[in-house]
Amino acid sequence: MTAVSRVRAGFGRHRPWPLCRQCCGVALDLGSARTRAWVAGRGLVVDVPTVTFPGAVYPVQRGTIVDLPGLARMIDRVIGRRLPRHARPLIVVTTPVLGGTRQRDTVRAAVRGLRPRGVLTITGARAVALAAGAGPRRSRLVLDIGAHLTEVVLLADGAVLDARRTALGTGDLDAGATCADMAETVAAMVASVLRQDRTGLALEALRSGALLAGGGALRPELTSRLTGRLHGPVRIVPAPHTAAVRGAARLLEAAHTHPWAAAASDAPCPHQRLTPAGRRPPAGRNEG
Repeated sequence: MTAVSRVRAGFGRHRPWPLCRQCCGVALDLGSARTRAWVAGRGLVVDVPTVTFPGAVYPVQRGTIVDLPGLARMIDRVIGRRLPRHARPLIVVTTPVLGGTRQRDTVRAAVRGLRPRGVLTITGARAVALAAGAGPRRSRLVLDIGAHLTEVVLLADGAVLDARRTALGTGDLDAGATCADMAETVAAMVASVLRQDRTGLALEALRSGALLAGGGALRPELTSRLTGRLHGPVRIVPAPHTAAVRGAARLLEAAHTHPWAAAASDAPCPHQRLTPAGRRPPAGRNEG
């Protein structure tokens, strides 16, 4: 019997939330301006400024974690008390598309205080596409304009094919930047993706309609200018400011009901079926 067969034989699937009340799952979006958390079975329970106290320090700046201990304390303060006592949550966290391995490792360290039984990371662009209900298509172009960071990402069959980012967001509109400036910057990033593409997928995605998310999607002047500069349709994702955390929540639900959630977790769900010997098979390491 193969290792995969043994895992399937030893573990049953989790019950869907909220029926699986002894389990716990959290989808988390750590933005430079706001932190949002979706708790399975309860929905969006946290939407607060990403600041630590005392001193109101911002531990995430322009998409980069600059104060890991402070961020960890903030997460424990605003999320930990909302979870069941002794919970070992399965956690899905969004990360910037160009954050790399170091950013993902830092995010995992930041949520360690919640005692997760498993941690998955998903790029914000992929989460946005999930929230938009984007079906299986060859390509999608995601424009994610946040408070302090903007990303332009080309997705092909769900994977990141190309990406651009700039340390500019809606928060800069109060510091001298204009909607015209932002639209021009995003258009230049899209043009760069188009120039580098040799597959034709970027142009296909642009013609079918770019997906616009983040707080920038709530600015009519900006969306209007973007439509004019891109010379193509721009589709605003429903509730664009919470799209990333809602997309992470969709991945969380899929992970919870999949046998992976048992095989890759340190603390299996109480509803998993025991082995014939009455013991749980050894848990594997979560590679998230």
